[in-house]
Amino acid sequence: MLKTTFTLLTSRSTSKWVIIFWFVLLHVRVAALQADENPRIAFEIRNLFEGHAGDATWRIGEKGLFHYRQALDFYSAREFQQAWIDQNNRLTCTAYEMRYEITQSKFDGLEPKDYHLAEINLLFEAMERASRTLRGPLMALEMAQLDILLTDGFLELASHIYMGKVDPSHGVYGWEIQRKQPKKEVVEKLASAIEMGAVRKAISSLYPPYPMYGRMRRSMRELYAKEAKMPWQWQQLGIETSVKPLEAHQVVGLVRKRLAFWEGNATDEDTEGSEFYDSALVLRIQEFQSRHGLNPDGVIGRATLKALNKSPKDLIRQASVNMERMRWLPDTLLAEVILVNIANYTMDFIRERDTVLHSNVIVGNAYRKTPIFNAPMSYLVFSPTWTVPPTILRKDILPAIKRDVNYLARKNMRLLTHSGTEVDPRSIDWSKVTADRFPYLVRQDPGPSNSLGKVKFMFPNSYNVYIHDTPSRELFARDDRALSSGCIRIQKPLELARLLLADQPMWSDDRIAAAMNSSKEQVVMLKRKVPVVMLYLTFWTDAKGIPLFREDIYERDEALHKALLKPIPLIPKV
Repeated sequence: MLKTTFTLLTSRSTSKWVIIFWFVLLHVRVAALQADENPRIAFEIRNLFEGHAGDATWRIGEKGLFHYRQALDFYSAREFQQAWIDQNNRLTCTAYEMRYEITQSKFDGLEPKDYHLAEINLLFEAMERASRTLRGPLMALEMAQLDILLTDGFLELASHIYMGKVDPSHGVYGWEIQRKQPKKEVVEKLASAIEMGAVRKAISSLYPPYPMYGRMRRSMRELYAKEAKMPWQWQQLGIETSVKPLEAHQVVGLVRKRLAFWEGNATDEDTEGSEFYDSALVLRIQEFQSRHGLNPDGVIGRATLKALNKSPKDLIRQASVNMERMRWLPDTLLAEVILVNIANYTMDFIRERDTVLHSNVIVGNAYRKTPIFNAPMSYLVFSPTWTVPPTILRKDILPAIKRDVNYLARKNMRLLTHSGTEVDPRSIDWSKVTADRFPYLVRQDPGPSNSLGKVKFMFPNSYNVYIHDTPSRELFARDDRALSSGCIRIQKPLELARLLLADQPMWSDDRIAAAMNSSKEQVVMLKRKVPVVMLYLTFWTDAKGIPLFREDIYERDEALHKALLKPIPLIPKV
């Protein structure tokens, strides 16, 4: 009987059954190995946490854990069972989705390498290679390490998406807006992502709740696509004198090619680079100028060429820092808010995500920057007096008085003691008065020349900054409107007053106009406090999906960009 069986198994006609037999046997052995390894993954996960409790030097590959405590809570709740590897010791679809989300974090202006991507890729490749060669799974310890890296990567990415990577409290960023509190539900989001197999949904739920962020993210994708098509040499364009429509200049041909690159629809004429500045090109230049916050006059000047010289990499950097600023914003500004974008010289009054008023503004100059903060507006003052702040008094008013004692009279200003007694400025020997010892107040009465104009809008704050009218209306026509001493001068004060007092019927248009032109100031309390946010955005995407870029007037983008690139310190967040 044995001889017969042996003959059957070794005969040529049955050789294929022998192969099948050993193949099945091999797979049974691999399955047995996998079954043996599976419980050990949980064992190794638990031992890793127990053996490195609170250890800032715990490394897996080149990276340490950032969220030891949260990761421990997550695994404890599931009795240390692996989350990203199935019962057959294969990577789950959720694991692949997690790795994909890490790679996609660049579209949020973040660095994928910050979320263990290199280590995850190495272990993914090892597991896939083992699966292809039928050599059995990785060691249980390696699979435990991979599982923990994916978990920690989720927690770190989710944290950065929700509240930003960089701490904005550092003075160099000029950010004083109250930051969001860490979201306690991040671990719950992780558990839900594993249970539902929906990493993308979990992470996107942590995005800033403002539609603009999603639009900015789409613009980032487009910028990366442009970077992939970027010429190997990005030529810097320059001119000595501006080029006006219907003129010819060699730079015009280069401008055509540069615009064609950004527009993605080059014509034969663009490719040939015609040097005649025709009317069709004027329209394209004007559109480009508008997108970059320039006066759309169609003149190719230095400011226009400066914007054209920015490469996709430059704009990706600019977009990255502004997406970080969006993540810093509190998520409680949806119902009603007055939003001032300092870098854009604009103010928007927003209700239920609709802009009910848009106005140009003048902001602080480079020496007296408008601070970035938020505070509730509680009242306004019609026909205000202006008590000159100490800084302006020392730097501007006192030198002007010393040059001409009649300066105060011309400006409708009075000199007062701190008890309120008026003093005749001609009775003072100004040569003996210094900025350090100036025992007076200077107050400007209401009137056409009052520096605050006809109304000021108050949101009390430690910076003594507020929104106000101005008699210098011609300044709103300028491209560069960083001209004030820190406060915000608004082009449409009457319209803002109407909106704020719309819930007080006694304040008709006629009464508002009369109060704005009175010789006495009048304080009006608002029935509800309206949040005011002084924001600094040099990039955003509008409701039409158009990416808009602005000059970094306070030179704050570079410091933040460097901070975003800086490696995260190996200190676990407990």
